[in-house]
Amino acid sequence: MHLYCRNSIREISFINISSRRFQVAYSSALPIAWITLRVLILLNWLYGAAILALLIATIVAEEWTFTALGITPSSGIPSMIMGLRAIAVFGLVAVPLNAVVLRRLLVIVETVRRGDPFVAANASHLHAIAWALLGLQVLSLVIGGIGEAISTPAHPLHLDAGFSPSGWLAVLLTFILARVFAEGTLMREDLEGTV
Repeated sequence: MHLYCRNSIREISFINISSRRFQVAYSSALPIAWITLRVLILLNWLYGAAILALLIATIVAEEWTFTALGITPSSGIPSMIMGLRAIAVFGLVAVPLNAVVLRRLLVIVETVRRGDPFVAANASHLHAIAWALLGLQVLSLVIGGIGEAISTPAHPLHLDAGFSPSGWLAVLLTFILARVFAEGTLMREDLEGTV
């Protein structure tokens, strides 16, 4: 009986939800976004491998690595090496966090390409992205703090790390967007259940 009534309401309704199931106009930005995200995922792992290789090289063959990189004792870098290694370790921690953001974004883009982005899974993906972005912001604060601690007037160390208002705003907005997606998904399910 429920199925019959639901179908009857759909047939006489001037708004047919099932025939318009969130049709998305084709956008050339979607394939570009998909390709860009795939490339960024690869570059993220290559970046991590390069940092790991350099970190291992500075531990296993410190003198040879410094010579190969053109680092002299007068450059001030040898006295900062422990802090720089710590920064490299935190850089390695950032790699999987970036991977979470990029992979989850890729999945969201794929649901948009299929024409059904407002699903509960995307709310979950956005929530995971928000947590990863929060982790990246905390890492940035830690890296910035280490940079300040090892920097000297004679040998200043300038890092693009520390507090970023736009980064923290992105974290807040992503948490809010995840909640909006979750509520929108529930509203859509309720609407589909009543029409």
